[in-house]
Amino acid sequence: MAEKSNVAVIGLGRFGSSIARSLYNIGHDVLAIDLDESKVHDIMGQVTHSVAGDGTNEGVLRELGVEAYDAAVVAIGSDIVASVMACVILQTIGISNVVARANNETHGNALHKLGVNRIVHTEKEMGNRVAHSLFTPEVEQYVGLTPDFGVNVIRVPIEWVEKPIKGLGLSGPRGKKSAVLALKRGKDVFLSPDTDEHLKSGDVIVVAGKDDHLSDILKNDTSNK
Repeated sequence: MAEKSNVAVIGLGRFGSSIARSLYNIGHDVLAIDLDESKVHDIMGQVTHSVAGDGTNEGVLRELGVEAYDAAVVAIGSDIVASVMACVILQTIGISNVVARANNETHGNALHKLGVNRIVHTEKEMGNRVAHSLFTPEVEQYVGLTPDFGVNVIRVPIEWVEKPIKGLGLSGPRGKKSAVLALKRGKDVFLSPDTDEHLKSGDVIVVAGKDDHLSDILKNDTSNK
């Protein structure tokens, strides 16, 4: 299983609930927070902890121990002021990896000026996709086929350059845990590339496989960045 991280998700609308469930299914510890008790109740059993509380209140976040978390997702989209407040407080208490949903361009610009690590425009990115790339930024796109198996578009990290595909723990089309379906190099696309092929800087590969297997490969090979 991939390295487990602690993630707080503030706001349990459609996007927040989606990313919270996806992170939990991947294997992370997830604290889900919302003022609406019905939303908190609905997600019980689908995350590690769910709490009814004000995610824009520093005292509440500290009481929940959020300052010790590895990352936080601010999924408050409709209330820009609340979203900005939550981001400021998370940065104040020491959360270095903050992802926030932007409801529009103005909202996104405000989050950008705050220095939020990643800004998500939900009309373009689903919670499931963001969950799979939160700790593995090399994953540019993700499509889930089952709860633990999906197709990933990965921009080759520097640690993989000049290494053969099979040397990374990835296999060909008949692989059981993972299969490299395509390799894009410049304007050229190669389907089912040979596993002896050495990857180059700028390459993009399409990999189908078990989520935990691919996450382990990415974590192990990029942990020394």
